[in-house]
Amino acid sequence: MQRIGARTAEGAVAPVRARPAPLSAFLPTLLSPLRDGLARDLAREAEQRRLFPWLAVAFGAGILAFFAAADGQPWLPAPLLAAALCLALTPRLGTRPAILALTLALAAGFLGFAAAAWRVHRVAAPVLARTTIAPLTGLIEALDEREEGARLVIRVESLGDLAPEVRPLRVRVSFRKAPPLRPGDAIAAKARLLPPPEAARPGGYDFARDAYFQGIGAVGSLVGPITVRPAPDAPLRLRLAAGLDAARNALTRRIAEGGGGQAGAVAAALVTGKRGLIAPGTNDALRAAGIYHVVSISGLHMVLAAGVVFWLVRAILALVPHCALRWPIKKIAALAAMAGVTAYCAFSGWDIAAERSLVMTLIMLGAILVDRPALSMRNLALAAFVALAREPEGLLGPSFQMSFGAVAGLIACARLIDGRLFAREGAGRLGRALALGLSAVAGTLATTLVAQVATAPFATYHFQTLQPFGLVGNALTLPLVSLAVMPCAVLGVLAYPFALDGPVWWLMGRAVAGMLAISEWIAGFGRANVVVPAFGTGALALLAAALLLATLPVSRLRRLALAPAALGLALAALPARYDVYVDRQGSGAAVRGADGRLQALGRPSAFVLEQWLRADGDGRRASAVAEAGARCDRLGCTARLPDGRAVALVRDRRAFPEDCARAAVLITPLSAPPTCAGPLVIDRRALAAHGATALRAGPDGFTAAYARASPRAPPWRERPEQAVVKPADPPTESNEGEGGPEASGDASPAPLQ
Repeated sequence: MQRIGARTAEGAVAPVRARPAPLSAFLPTLLSPLRDGLARDLAREAEQRRLFPWLAVAFGAGILAFFAAADGQPWLPAPLLAAALCLALTPRLGTRPAILALTLALAAGFLGFAAAAWRVHRVAAPVLARTTIAPLTGLIEALDEREEGARLVIRVESLGDLAPEVRPLRVRVSFRKAPPLRPGDAIAAKARLLPPPEAARPGGYDFARDAYFQGIGAVGSLVGPITVRPAPDAPLRLRLAAGLDAARNALTRRIAEGGGGQAGAVAAALVTGKRGLIAPGTNDALRAAGIYHVVSISGLHMVLAAGVVFWLVRAILALVPHCALRWPIKKIAALAAMAGVTAYCAFSGWDIAAERSLVMTLIMLGAILVDRPALSMRNLALAAFVALAREPEGLLGPSFQMSFGAVAGLIACARLIDGRLFAREGAGRLGRALALGLSAVAGTLATTLVAQVATAPFATYHFQTLQPFGLVGNALTLPLVSLAVMPCAVLGVLAYPFALDGPVWWLMGRAVAGMLAISEWIAGFGRANVVVPAFGTGALALLAAALLLATLPVSRLRRLALAPAALGLALAALPARYDVYVDRQGSGAAVRGADGRLQALGRPSAFVLEQWLRADGDGRRASAVAEAGARCDRLGCTARLPDGRAVALVRDRRAFPEDCARAAVLITPLSAPPTCAGPLVIDRRALAAHGATALRAGPDGFTAAYARASPRAPPWRERPEQAVVKPADPPTESNEGEGGPEASGDASPAPLQ
């Protein structure tokens, strides 16, 4: 072998072959532009004060960590001490900004974890362990009137012979026929109560969790006569809350009667937040048109209320020369507007969407007091901190997610809705008018488009629906709402104490009727309300991360949103559908038939069946599938999967021998015998441990998913050893026609905000 550098036969020296440099030698050169660009982008983010909102994101991540991973109730000082340690290190990290930012984010995460832990501890109250029919006495804290009857929240004084340590603090009940009741009344009646229902499917809405944070330990209905007793000496806070709710109900009735029909019901909801009088068909039309957010007390209402108070106070003070010349009337008007909008938020029910709008409005008005600019992403982050510190569980719900997502998108795209978009210097009067009109139209369309894109992932995840014509609905109705409906609402509230509000509510009803006519017209379009299959939390997390990356940065870092957006959309477009759904009581199921669609098996409630259908991307009503496909007799029901395997539902023990021998899946609210070892058995014991169950069929068996995905039992969930699973009792006369969750033991999520 010839060596490098040796002489050849002719005496020449062979050239030396150098080894190629390793790739690591070029990495600094390749990465240097990326590092420098990242440093410039981060410097711009810091200059524009866009790093602070990420602390709110870290605070929310700590809340999510608590709800996703905390096993039981953690020791509260632990996350507080961890946050304090992180904050104590920050003075030593001033020369290392990246590590400083990460340390502050970690501290915010620990504080979010602590906030969630403290909230769970503070609202702890007993939850009913099993279905109970017993005498109930208590004080009505809140009353929501409905088309028939009402729904009550009762603070319990006694429930049968239950001891105080196991008696629910509050119960939510419905009734159809009863003497006139109002908040603050003490009543006695017989009640049929059951534990707050858990999710109807794996990954579905968990009403039991939301009820726990409201102090509601049972839901149900009142049966038989209701007796109104002398009210006890309740605490002042309860009396004030009951009085406020009574005032809201009185104004709701007055507006509904003045506006007339469904227009009056929607007008009342716009003012007081009471939506019980709105018919399901009207709700469906508003959702199909993409304008149900108008019914929710949120930013539009808060800004108008604050603006009217601000303008009135400032105008009145400006009429007095001494005040106008010597007093800071702008700041005085801002203080008055802050007080007025806070009172309006309390009167409208103080839900999390209204709270977010209140905080944003207060920050905007507070900026007037300190002569600072108001509307910014930093202020939205402050609003998020306040809302989540007060109600950390709100982060898990659609109201918070959609509200903050929409506002973040609108702030990030503020240039699109800027009134000066079409303005030109030196334009004449006609040109300015034309520019104003174009800006108004473009602003409405851009606002609607941005809000729809920002809220679509959350709306689709929670409700499995999309409204393709929402842009049209908002473009046609928002001018009517802004120019007629909401000004009438503000004027009517101001005239109400003088009993001069009747004509105003009539006029508002006519404006709302026009809004409803547009909604019904759009709802008549083909596929105005598209039902899509449910996707998992992984896709939602990616889409939420994409929204954050697209809205919070101001530099080129926004481009990083493309990767999680693409991956999230890919996961959402390929959802993993289930072939068998089983309700948590074992009294009903849904099985995929030969046509590829779900068919009912047994007697699942209409609400539960529709939840399964929507999760499957099926927009049919429960009545359309209740009798399809299954073969039933007195002992049970049988259906077959597309591959021919049988799914059996056993109601009577006499069916066990036959169905255990032939079925691939056996479902029963009873305890299956030990000899039933052939099929996959989902019986009383399995349901008590896992809750609602879903199965995906494969060639080698079934893959199961459970509503109780974790073996740990959070405070709002009954433990398996305490659970009593049995078929639902037939509905009584008092709750049969309600159509609400109490009748079936289920609860629907809050309406779209």
